[in-house]
Amino acid sequence: MAMLFFDLDGTLIDSAVGITRCVAHALQQMSHPVPAQSELLRWIGPSLRTSFTPLLQDPVRVEQAVEHYRARFDSHGWTEHEVYPGIADTIDALHATGHRLAVVTAKNEPHARRIIDHLPFGQRFEAVVGASADGSLSDKRDLIAVALQRLAVAPDECWMIGDRHMDVDGARHHGMRNVGVLWGFGGEQELRQAGAHRMAVHPHELPSLLAA
Repeated sequence: MAMLFFDLDGTLIDSAVGITRCVAHALQQMSHPVPAQSELLRWIGPSLRTSFTPLLQDPVRVEQAVEHYRARFDSHGWTEHEVYPGIADTIDALHATGHRLAVVTAKNEPHARRIIDHLPFGQRFEAVVGASADGSLSDKRDLIAVALQRLAVAPDECWMIGDRHMDVDGARHHGMRNVGVLWGFGGEQELRQAGAHRMAVHPHELPSLLAA
């Protein structure tokens, strides 16, 4: 059986409410106009600094915004999500068939761990690999590299499963197989352009896609 790396936001959970509210809060604290909701949804996937930098430009202000975001996420944002329908049963089924499971996310690792620990299927994951607090580890390629090392697995033993091009880019960088999921925030066009090997419309399709 394979080692399966799952993205978190947009793959296991719909975290749009928590993330966009925290971004809006941070920008309000910085006295910066808050973009439309459609624009805020694009923040789901990339690292915070990647998204804040074009708006705030000044590295000091970017770090201040990150701290404002994290303060609200610590108090409220980490609970503001919904598990996608069918994900829990799919995770249980994949685990039951012998797959090893881990989470690889650009979300701050302590935040990601807190969320996973509170999910009803969170115990199925052997590891949670997330971004470092200072942002030095946030690119999906680097996060996957850490996961491979931490779990002592080779890329050809693994799949990356996620909803954004960063997940596909990271997998392809390491020569890993990957599945793009269409219930998240990236969409079919983004995933196809990134070169997703396979795509799933619903979580229940994952076991058969991975077995094919």
